[in-house]
This record gives sequence, structure tokens and C-alpha cells, in this order.
Amino acid sequence: MAFDEIDRQIMAHLQSDGRMTNVELADRVGLTAPPCLRRVRALEERGAIRGYHADLDPAWLGYTITVFAMVSLKSQAESDLAAFEAYVAEIPEIRECYMLSGDIDFMLKIVAKDLSSFQQFLTSRLTTAPNVAHVRTSLTMRSSKSLPGVPADA
Repeated sequence: MAFDEIDRQIMAHLQSDGRMTNVELADRVGLTAPPCLRRVRALEERGAIRGYHADLDPAWLGYTITVFAMVSLKSQAESDLAAFEAYVAEIPEIRECYMLSGDIDFMLKIVAKDLSSFQQFLTSRLTTAPNVAHVRTSLTMRSSKSLPGVPADA
């Protein structure tokens, strides 16, 4: 999809602060409010803007552990891949799921209240999932960078 410079600015500003008013956004990109709102609506309709959300602090909600799990499946048939994706989609602690190429089939980002609850989750929900051959996990020590979205102004 082709976007002009104003579209890219709109997306960059909304990505960094989705709560700004249309008037503030219009001022930042050099438009009046009505054409700015039309552009935002067009970007939403085209699917370039998929939604808006609040960035919650996991620790405030009691999630003190973040783990990345590398999952290998016994079968990579499309139906088995889709079944695994459907399974993980229903588990709220799994926050992200990526299908990979190579030896590992999926990488999952998982949050847990503590190490004990993660161990319980791992042994009762993840390693026992249908078609799972093995799971390797890495517990995060700290996060030094976490940016939402993608570079919109490039």
C-alpha cells in the first residue's frame, strides 16, 4: 500500500499516543481536523491501523515473569499447525505466538505471576498440548527495549 508523508506521520503519532485528540493530531501533521479525521478513518478501513490499546504494566497486574518458549511439533502438516495456533489463541498467558522457519516451529511470549505458576503452566498446559514434541524455555532477566508496532515514518 502506498502512503504519503502525512499518512505516515498520522500513523507514527497515533502509534506513540493513540489517545491524542483528532484536533491535536491534525495540528501535529499540518491539517485541519476534518481532513485529518478522514485520513485516519481511511487508514483504519484499509487495515493499516488495526486498533488502539492501553499499554499495561504487567507487574502492576501481578505478572512478574516473562518467558519465551520455543516449541517444536511432531507434525508440521497445515492442519496440525492450525490446531496448535487455535490452542494457544485460547490461553491468555500466551501473549504472542510466531510460527518460525527452521528447527523450531513456534516461539511464544508467555507471562506468569511467578516461577511456580509458570512451572505449573508449562507442565499442565504447554508440554501436554496436542502434537507438541518438545519445548525449550528462556526466562527473561530484564527488558532493555520494548517498542509497540513498527517504524511508521520510514
